[in-house]
Amino acid sequence: MPKALPVVDISAPICCAPVSAAPLDDDTALEIALRLKALADPVRIKLLSILLTDEAGEGVCTCDLAAAVGLTEATTSHHLGQLRKAGMVTPDRRGMNVYYRARPDSLEALRTALATTV
Repeated sequence: MPKALPVVDISAPICCAPVSAAPLDDDTALEIALRLKALADPVRIKLLSILLTDEAGEGVCTCDLAAAVGLTEATTSHHLGQLRKAGMVTPDRRGMNVYYRARPDSLEALRTALATTV
């Protein structure tokens, strides 16, 4: 059985300087690796793509996301939970439904961390 992702504190600064700026300490390397691991699944990439292109910006219901990726709501919720733990999405419960929004700032921070310095 695969190991569960540790929870990343999304209230803390999202990431760090580019990995090419200096050798990383263990905590920073773990933080980056956890985010990359959360993204290392085609379903999660597709979910993020849907959420990032949500024109209304009010979030997308888990039920609609499940239909879009062709999975059950339970499986979709699992994938969204992994993205949430990595700080990539944020949930909003409305009655019986949960709506998710992407956190573009966390993706931008990850992009910045992976950028090379010149």
